[in-house]
Amino acid sequence: MKPILRFSLSLALAALLGGAVTLTADHHGAALNTLTAEEKSAGWKLLFDGISLDGWRLYGKQEKPSKGWVVENGLLLKQKGVPGGNLITEKKFNDFEFSWEWRLEPKGNNGVKYFVTEARPGAPGHEYQMLDDAGHPDGKVGPDRQTASFYEVLPPATDKPLKPPGEWNHSKIVVKGNDVEHWLNGRLVLRYTLGSAEVKAGIADSKFRNSPGFGDKIAGHIMLTDHQDACWFRNLKIREL
Repeated sequence: MKPILRFSLSLALAALLGGAVTLTADHHGAALNTLTAEEKSAGWKLLFDGISLDGWRLYGKQEKPSKGWVVENGLLLKQKGVPGGNLITEKKFNDFEFSWEWRLEPKGNNGVKYFVTEARPGAPGHEYQMLDDAGHPDGKVGPDRQTASFYEVLPPATDKPLKPPGEWNHSKIVVKGNDVEHWLNGRLVLRYTLGSAEVKAGIADSKFRNSPGFGDKIAGHIMLTDHQDACWFRNLKIREL
């Protein structure tokens, strides 16, 4: 049986049995939420073990969420319509490569933020947008609100390889010095330099224009946002550079 078909049948069976089937591999057959020997040697660390929220807490609080975020079948689910709050890593990161896989419900919206500080709640950090570009209203506002954008500031490449809602996307953020990269499904779709004229102009034309410090390089948390749409995460891993 082909891997994609086997994965789809597992999902269907899990749904019929109320989630009783545990998914232990992705659609390529690789074990979920694990590191290869090569990844370990390269310095990668898991940010999600597939069974708990160890290493994460709520933004602005020291506790973990009591609702809205659920770990099931090796996946981290942001439940639809259940306010849970934004999740952040307990640890802060400076230069890093962060990789994760995600999928959205139709018309869904979510995002990953980085350079996150709890001292600026109105604009906590830069956001790698995750969106149903065709189905969510934000997608019609402009490309700087679409998937893989630096949300509200810079758009990604117009030919980015985005997969539709319900399918898994692989994303990556790379920060090295003042240089930042957004990757989507194996392709570099946005590169920018902190402090550049391009970034300053984008911020000046955004809702973050009056947020002191937004756009500066800091050692910060990584955030998974809560927009109350269903969003699934897996294989969250990071290495410090």
